[in-house]
Amino acid sequence: MSKAFVKENGHAEELEPAASAPAGKNYMTPAGYARLDAELRRLVELERPEVVKTVAWAASNGDRSENADYIYGKRRLREIDRRVRFLIKRLEAAEVVQSSGRDTDQVFFGAAVRIRGKEGEKQIRIVGVDEVDPARGHVSWISPIARALLKARAGDTVTLRSPAGEESLEILEVSYP
Repeated sequence: MSKAFVKENGHAEELEPAASAPAGKNYMTPAGYARLDAELRRLVELERPEVVKTVAWAASNGDRSENADYIYGKRRLREIDRRVRFLIKRLEAAEVVQSSGRDTDQVFFGAAVRIRGKEGEKQIRIVGVDEVDPARGHVSWISPIARALLKARAGDTVTLRSPAGEESLEILEVSYP
Protein backbone atom coordinates (compact mmCIF):
# COMPACT_ATOMS: atom_id res chain seq x y z
CA MET A 1 0.00 0.00 0.00
CA SER A 2 1.23 3.49 -0.78
CA LYS A 3 2.42 5.59 2.17
CA ALA A 4 0.16 8.35 0.87
CA PHE A 5 -2.81 6.48 2.32
CA VAL A 6 -1.34 5.59 5.70
CA LYS A 7 -1.15 7.97 8.65
CA GLU A 8 2.19 8.01 10.53
CA ASN A 9 0.62 7.39 13.92
CA GLY A 10 -2.03 4.98 12.61
CA HIS A 11 -4.90 7.12 13.91
CA ALA A 12 -7.74 8.43 11.77
CA GLU A 13 -7.47 12.10 10.94
CA GLU A 14 -9.37 14.26 13.40
CA LEU A 15 -12.20 16.34 11.93
CA GLU A 16 -12.18 20.07 12.46
CA PRO A 17 -14.97 21.38 14.75
CA ALA A 18 -17.17 22.77 12.01
CA ALA A 19 -16.53 20.15 9.33
CA SER A 20 -20.24 19.34 9.23
CA ALA A 21 -21.32 22.97 8.81
CA PRO A 22 -23.65 23.69 5.91
CA ALA A 23 -22.13 25.00 2.70
CA GLY A 24 -22.45 28.71 2.05
CA LYS A 25 -22.40 31.43 4.65
CA ASN A 26 -20.63 30.96 7.96
CA TYR A 27 -22.67 33.18 10.28
CA MET A 28 -20.76 34.44 13.33
CA THR A 29 -21.13 36.92 16.11
CA PRO A 30 -18.50 39.69 16.26
CA ALA A 31 -16.99 38.06 19.37
CA GLY A 32 -16.73 34.69 17.63
CA TYR A 33 -15.02 36.25 14.61
CA ALA A 34 -12.58 38.09 16.86
CA ARG A 35 -11.77 34.87 18.74
CA LEU A 36 -10.98 32.92 15.54
CA ASP A 37 -8.98 35.84 14.13
CA ALA A 38 -6.97 36.09 17.36
CA GLU A 39 -6.25 32.34 17.25
CA LEU A 40 -5.06 32.64 13.63
CA ARG A 41 -2.76 35.55 14.47
CA ARG A 42 -1.37 33.72 17.54
CA LEU A 43 -0.59 30.63 15.48
CA VAL A 44 1.03 32.53 12.60
CA GLU A 45 2.89 35.19 14.56
CA LEU A 46 3.89 33.37 17.76
CA GLU A 47 3.59 29.58 17.78
CA ARG A 48 4.73 28.72 14.26
CA PRO A 49 7.95 30.81 14.39
CA GLU A 50 8.87 29.21 17.74
CA VAL A 51 8.34 25.69 16.39
CA VAL A 52 10.32 26.54 13.23
CA LYS A 53 13.24 27.69 15.44
CA THR A 54 13.09 24.44 17.42
CA VAL A 55 13.00 22.32 14.25
CA ALA A 56 15.92 24.25 12.73
CA TRP A 57 17.97 23.79 15.91
CA ALA A 58 17.09 20.06 16.05
CA ALA A 59 18.00 19.61 12.37
CA SER A 60 21.39 21.19 12.97
CA ASN A 61 22.15 18.53 15.58
CA GLY A 62 22.67 15.89 12.91
CA ASP A 63 20.85 12.54 12.75
CA ARG A 64 17.19 13.32 12.24
CA SER A 65 15.88 9.75 12.34
CA GLU A 66 16.15 9.49 16.14
CA ASN A 67 15.87 13.19 16.97
CA ALA A 68 12.65 13.61 18.99
CA ASP A 69 12.74 17.42 18.85
CA TYR A 70 12.92 17.28 15.07
CA ILE A 71 10.24 14.59 14.63
CA TYR A 72 7.72 16.12 17.03
CA GLY A 73 8.51 19.63 15.83
CA LYS A 74 7.72 18.66 12.24
CA ARG A 75 4.50 17.00 13.41
CA ARG A 76 3.52 20.14 15.35
CA LEU A 77 4.24 22.27 12.26
CA ARG A 78 1.86 20.10 10.22
CA GLU A 79 -0.83 20.50 12.91
CA ILE A 80 -0.37 24.27 13.02
CA ASP A 81 -0.44 24.57 9.22
CA ARG A 82 -3.61 22.45 9.02
CA ARG A 83 -5.33 24.62 11.66
CA VAL A 84 -4.18 27.83 9.92
CA ARG A 85 -5.65 26.65 6.59
CA PHE A 86 -8.91 25.74 8.35
CA LEU A 87 -9.14 29.12 10.12
CA ILE A 88 -8.42 31.04 6.92
CA LYS A 89 -11.23 29.20 5.10
CA ARG A 90 -13.68 29.74 7.98
CA LEU A 91 -12.87 33.45 8.27
CA GLU A 92 -13.11 33.97 4.49
CA ALA A 93 -16.59 32.41 4.49
CA ALA A 94 -17.65 34.29 7.64
CA GLU A 95 -20.54 36.68 7.64
CA VAL A 96 -20.52 38.66 10.87
CA VAL A 97 -24.04 39.30 12.14
CA GLN A 98 -24.39 42.37 14.36
CA SER A 99 -27.28 41.58 16.69
CA SER A 100 -26.39 43.33 19.93
CA GLY A 101 -28.88 45.92 21.07
CA ARG A 102 -31.64 44.67 18.78
CA ASP A 103 -35.01 45.76 20.16
CA THR A 104 -37.40 42.88 19.48
CA ASP A 105 -38.91 39.97 21.32
CA GLN A 106 -38.51 37.71 18.29
CA VAL A 107 -35.73 35.09 18.19
CA PHE A 108 -33.03 35.60 15.55
CA PHE A 109 -29.32 34.80 15.28
CA GLY A 110 -27.40 36.11 18.29
CA ALA A 111 -30.36 36.04 20.65
CA ALA A 112 -30.11 35.00 24.29
CA VAL A 113 -33.29 33.07 25.02
CA ARG A 114 -34.59 32.01 28.42
CA ILE A 115 -36.78 28.92 28.02
CA ARG A 116 -38.72 26.54 30.24
CA GLY A 117 -39.00 22.85 29.43
CA LYS A 118 -39.61 19.67 31.37
CA GLU A 119 -36.12 19.96 32.95
CA GLY A 120 -36.79 23.49 34.19
CA GLU A 121 -35.56 26.89 33.08
CA LYS A 122 -32.36 27.47 31.17
CA GLN A 123 -30.79 30.16 29.05
CA ILE A 124 -29.26 29.55 25.64
CA ARG A 125 -27.63 31.80 23.09
CA ILE A 126 -27.89 31.18 19.35
CA VAL A 127 -24.43 31.53 17.77
CA GLY A 128 -22.40 30.32 14.78
CA VAL A 129 -21.18 26.75 14.33
CA ASP A 130 -17.62 27.74 15.29
CA GLU A 131 -18.78 29.31 18.57
CA VAL A 132 -20.69 26.40 20.11
CA ASP A 133 -20.05 25.95 23.83
CA PRO A 134 -22.67 23.76 25.57
CA ALA A 135 -21.23 24.50 29.02
CA ARG A 136 -22.05 28.20 28.55
CA GLY A 137 -25.39 27.52 26.81
CA HIS A 138 -24.17 28.57 23.34
CA VAL A 139 -25.88 26.51 20.62
CA SER A 140 -25.42 26.57 16.87
CA TRP A 141 -28.03 28.23 14.68
CA ILE A 142 -28.39 24.91 12.82
CA SER A 143 -29.06 22.85 15.98
CA PRO A 144 -32.56 21.39 16.50
CA ILE A 145 -33.28 23.65 19.50
CA ALA A 146 -32.24 26.81 17.62
CA ARG A 147 -34.29 25.83 14.57
CA ALA A 148 -37.32 25.32 16.82
CA LEU A 149 -36.84 28.74 18.45
CA LEU A 150 -35.98 30.88 15.40
CA LYS A 151 -38.67 33.45 14.51
CA ALA A 152 -40.73 32.63 17.62
CA ARG A 153 -41.51 35.36 20.14
CA ALA A 154 -41.40 35.72 23.91
CA GLY A 155 -44.49 34.03 25.34
CA ASP A 156 -44.73 31.47 22.50
CA THR A 157 -44.55 27.73 23.02
CA VAL A 158 -42.56 25.75 20.44
CA THR A 159 -42.09 22.04 19.90
CA LEU A 160 -38.55 20.67 19.94
CA ARG A 161 -38.18 17.48 17.94
CA SER A 162 -35.06 15.56 18.94
CA PRO A 163 -33.92 11.92 19.03
CA ALA A 164 -35.19 11.80 22.63
CA GLY A 165 -38.70 12.69 21.42
CA GLU A 166 -40.82 15.81 21.32
CA GLU A 167 -40.74 18.44 24.03
CA SER A 168 -42.68 21.67 24.45
CA LEU A 169 -40.57 24.71 25.27
CA GLU A 170 -42.01 27.97 26.54
CA ILE A 171 -40.05 31.09 25.57
CA LEU A 172 -39.85 33.28 28.64
CA GLU A 173 -37.52 36.06 27.51
CA VAL A 174 -35.56 37.13 24.43
CA SER A 175 -32.64 39.55 24.60
CA TYR A 176 -29.71 40.57 22.43
CA PRO A 177 -26.59 41.05 24.58
